[in-house]
This record gives sequence, C-alpha cells and structure tokens, in this order.
Amino acid sequence: MALVLGVDSSTQSTKALLVDAEDGTVVEQRTARHPEGTAVDPRAWLAAFDEAAGPLLDRAEAVAIGGQQHGSVVLDAEGEPVHDALLWNDMRSAGAAADLVEELGGAQASADLTGTVLNASITIAKLRWMRDHAGDALARAHRVLLPHDYLTWHLAGRPDEATTDRGDASGTGYFSPAQDAWLPELLEQAAGRSLALPRVAEPAEVVGHHGSVAIAPGTGDNMAAALGLGLRPGDAAVSIGTSGVVSMVASGPSADGTGMVAGFADATGRFLPLACTVNAARILDLAARLLGTDHAGLAELALASVPGAHGLTLLPYLDGERTPARPDATGTLHGLTSSTTREDLARAHVEGLLLSLADALAAMDAMSDASPARALLIGGAARNPAVRALAPAVLGVPVALPEPGEYVALGAARQAAWALLGTEAPPQWPVPATELADPSAGPDAGELTAAYARLRERTTDWHA
Repeated sequence: MALVLGVDSSTQSTKALLVDAEDGTVVEQRTARHPEGTAVDPRAWLAAFDEAAGPLLDRAEAVAIGGQQHGSVVLDAEGEPVHDALLWNDMRSAGAAADLVEELGGAQASADLTGTVLNASITIAKLRWMRDHAGDALARAHRVLLPHDYLTWHLAGRPDEATTDRGDASGTGYFSPAQDAWLPELLEQAAGRSLALPRVAEPAEVVGHHGSVAIAPGTGDNMAAALGLGLRPGDAAVSIGTSGVVSMVASGPSADGTGMVAGFADATGRFLPLACTVNAARILDLAARLLGTDHAGLAELALASVPGAHGLTLLPYLDGERTPARPDATGTLHGLTSSTTREDLARAHVEGLLLSLADALAAMDAMSDASPARALLIGGAARNPAVRALAPAVLGVPVALPEPGEYVALGAARQAAWALLGTEAPPQWPVPATELADPSAGPDAGELTAAYARLRERTTDWHA
C-alpha cells in the first residue's frame, strides 16, 4: 500500500494526514498548534510541521502542503525572515490596498489585471504596508514566498529556486490567473523594489525530494479543500471556520469589479472563483460567550426561536469585513425590543452567519460560469445543529454535509498521490456526504433575506 502525506498549515494549526494513495483512506493523523495573532514568525510553522508531520514523513512516498493563503513570508538572502509574516486576517494593510487599487485605475482595472480587487488580505497589500512602515526590514529582503511555498522550500532543503503553484500564486495580487504569469512590475511598484519570486510548478509536478519522499507543489488552503472535496461544476464549497469561504470550480477566469468574488486559479489547471468573509465561526463564539453557554447550548437556544428571531437582525461584520469590503466595520444588531429573548439573540447570530454566506453565494452565482446547484457545508461550525438546520432555507440551495474531515490536508494528500502516480488527473477518492433538507421544505427565507439586505445597505455609509 502506497502512502502519501497531506499537510494543512492553517492560521491556527498544522494538521497532517497519512493517506492511502489508492482510495484516500486516512491511516493516521496528527496536529500541532500555531501561535495566536495576525502577524507570526514563520519559523513557528516549521516547528509545528516537525511536530505534526515529522513522525509520519518517513512512512510516506510523497508529500504536499496546503497552506493558508496570502501570508507574506519575506526572507533575506540567507533564507531568514526579515519581518513577521502578516497573515490574511491582518487588516493593517487596508489603506495600502486602497492606494494600490487607485494606482491601477480603479476596482475593475484591478480585477482585470489580477483577478481580484486588491484588499487588505492580499499579499501585495502587505508588501506595500512594509514599504511604508517597515522599510528597514524590506531593504534586507531577497525573496517573498507564501506560507505553503516556505514550508515546501524548507522541506526540499532550501534550494536556490523556490516553487509555488498557480492556485496559491493567484491570491498574491501580483499574478495574473488569466495569463498564468507573474506581474513582477506590479510587485516592484507595490514594494518599491524587486524581489525574487518562486517558479510556478505544474499541478502534479515533483518539485523536489526529502530523502526518498517526493514533494508535490502544494497549494493554497482553499484550492486544497476543493481537491479534497472533489468539487464538480455546480458544487459550491461553503466552509465555516475562522473565515467563511464560498468557492466553486470554473472553466475560465473571472474579474469581479465589485470585489465580492476573487478570481483565483485552482490547483488543477482550472479556476476557483471565491468569496471570503473575515467573520464566520467567531460569530457563534461571540453569541455563546454573551449568552453564557457553549455551542451546543447556543444551537438549542437558536432552534427554540422563530425564523427572523422576532425581528432581530445581526449584520456580523465584527472585526472588519472582506466580503463586502468594509475593513473598518463593526457588527450591527438591529431590532432589539423589550420582548427580545436569549433565544432570539442566539437565532439572530446563527442567521447572521448564514446570511453573510448567502451574500457570498449570490455573488458567486452572478460571476461563475456554473450556477451553484448544491452547497457542500464543511468546517468546524458546520457541525453546529442550528447551522445545519437553517442552512438549506437561508442559502436557498440543497445542502450536503460531507463526513467530518480535514479536507485541506486531504486535498494536499490527493495532490501528492497525483504527483506520485503520474496520472493525467488526480485519483478519484470517494467523499461520503449526507443530504440535508431540501430548501423548499423549510420556512420561506425571503423576508429574512430582505431584512438583512436592508440593514446591510443602511449601514453602508456608517462602515464604508
């Protein structure tokens, strides 16, 4: 039995899965925590990789790493970080992103060139922030990598040439998904100097070895999740973790000038339009804390209320938001009365989370060449009974619940198996899923959606 190792180096932890390359069966898994914060010394990820993946590595024939997108790993000529990596959820670069969009000629011009309206999460905005606020560090820089690039490069023995893949590269803001090419002049414009970039590897290329273990290119976490789920046209992955992510595979590039949809590439040669919210599971965390309960208690309270929570609506932009782009926003709770109950408050938070994701799903429908026909609900918060119960009606499409799993790490393992087997396409691995209630069988969410839309538009001037 050939075994492959898939690794998910996320915001919060490193997860490693040892997997049967033929059928995707997980043989063993390990995990290690990452430091808290939105700016992290990337060497901490190396230690976490050693703890989680190290004991499994010598049993694998191939390995691939899926990493959190956008993080800026800026290294000197000796390969050491010149600054903490600014992560995707570090909002200090919002002003830098706005400046770059203006320099490019506006939102649509930014989307046409890079696939994305540049925002605070995107790597290029981190480099512009460094130019303006950490110039001494940037002056010592030799190259810039993404988190998964950094881990792959280190695992391969730190060769002169680093590698990445087109999926993760498409989230930097200095790569054109439509042209499959770096935009080095744009990087230099943002950073005020040139930096070495990794080579963009082919999807199933062997980019190096760690001893006898073949190293596949790796990819961004969202692209790896799409691989792990085996997304088909019409399937929308709806992930509710630290962030909320809605993504679909598409045959061609997209360029959404509204900024709602990022026109990323995927890890197979296709495209992965994606809408991401900064606030997701933390919405439920906040509600549970305010109500003095846990997630199970929160679900019980929410399901004891009614659709629309007796007129209570939450706009859940707690710590700024990316979809829509409101980096300075805070949350808004509208409709409080003397009759509001704990159950209503719980319900409003669950509905607010799902309505935010419904906004992202609607944006995908407007931009993708394949309309969402089914949502695959994944991520830690997808296990909440209230989320499962309300999702079909609020999202407005049939919802399937794949078996709980580490789909980023599983997708990385599938890429490793693809590279190991040398096949034309990734191996076909089964993804068991439970179909949830048909949306037409539940309550009509029309008024709920309308109330949320009115609140969203009313607060545009407050939080723009």
